[in-house]
Amino acid sequence: MSSKVSIVIPCFNEENYIEECVLSLIKGDYKNIELLIVDGRSNDNSIILIKNLQNKYSNIKLISNPKRKTPISLNIGVQNATGTYIMIASSHSKYPSNYISFLLKELEKLKCDVIGGAIETRSKNSNFKSESIVKVLSNKFGVGNSLFRIEKEATLIVDTVPFGIYKKAIFDTVGLYNEQLIRNHDIELSKRIINNGFKIVLISSIHCVYYARENFSKLAKNSFSNGYWNILTIYITKELKSLSVRHFIPLIFILSLLIPILISVIVSSYFIIFSLLSVILYGIFLITISLKLRSSITKLKFILSAFLTLHFSYGIGSLCGLFKIQYFFNKN
Repeated sequence: MSSKVSIVIPCFNEENYIEECVLSLIKGDYKNIELLIVDGRSNDNSIILIKNLQNKYSNIKLISNPKRKTPISLNIGVQNATGTYIMIASSHSKYPSNYISFLLKELEKLKCDVIGGAIETRSKNSNFKSESIVKVLSNKFGVGNSLFRIEKEATLIVDTVPFGIYKKAIFDTVGLYNEQLIRNHDIELSKRIINNGFKIVLISSIHCVYYARENFSKLAKNSFSNGYWNILTIYITKELKSLSVRHFIPLIFILSLLIPILISVIVSSYFIIFSLLSVILYGIFLITISLKLRSSITKLKFILSAFLTLHFSYGIGSLCGLFKIQYFFNKN
C-alpha cells in the first residue's frame, strides 16, 4: 500500500481560491492522502466552502487556529498529521494531478528528504494589469535567483522549495516552524533542515499554479511585509544566514539612494551624484527589461509600475524593519 501523505493547508479568507486548491489535490492520482485545513477564523465564505467539501470527501479535516498566524497554523497541521509524509500546500495554488505521485517517486529515487516542484505564476482574473504583475513575478529582475520561480527544466539541490513534500521524521529532528516569524518561517525551517544534513531538491519539470496578487496595492502590501520580515528574521533567529543575499538587494538599492543624499546634506552636495548614478543604472535595467516583457496581454506602463511597486515597497519594508530593530535595542 502507498504511504500516506498529510497535506497541510493554512487558510484565512480564501473563498476565491480554497475550493479549486482542495479539488486539485483530492482529484489527483495519489489517493492515500488526508487534507488538514487549518483556518484562522475566516470571516468570508471559506468555512462554508470547506464544510461543503467535507460533506463530499471524508479525508478533509478542518481545524481552527484562533491565533491566526500562518506558522502557528502550519505547526497545528504538522502536529495533527498522521501520514508518513507531510506536504505543505498553499490555498492560493492548484496542483497537477500527478504532483504528489511524481514527487514521491523522485524523492525515493534521488534519496532526498524534502522535494518540491516549481511555481507557474498566473492571474486568476486576466487583464493587462494582472498579467503585467505575473510577468514581473516570473522574471529574475523581479524575484532574483528564486529558482522555483524561474527554472523550467532542472533538477537541483536548493535551499528551499515551495509546497514541498517532507519526510515527517524530519520535524522530529529539526523541530517545528518558528512561530515568531510571520514571514520567512518556511525559509528559516529549510535552513535548519539543511544544517542538520538533510537534502532539499527542486524538480522544476513539474509545477503548480500560484495565483498572484492582481493589483498594485496588494502587491505593495505583500512586498512591504516580505521586506520588513527579512530584517526581523535575522534579529529573531540571530542568524545572518537565515536568508540569502537576494533578500536584501532591494534594501541595498534604497540605501544607495538615501545615504548619499544624507551625506550631501551634511558634508557636500557632490555626494548626491551617487544617488543619481543608482537611479540611472536602475532606470536602464528597468526600461530595458520592461520593454522585453511587453506582449499582447500586458502593457508597458503596468510592467514598469509592477517593478517599481515590488522593488520600492520591498526595500522600504526592509528599511522599516531596521528601525524596528533599533526600537527593540533602545527598549531593552
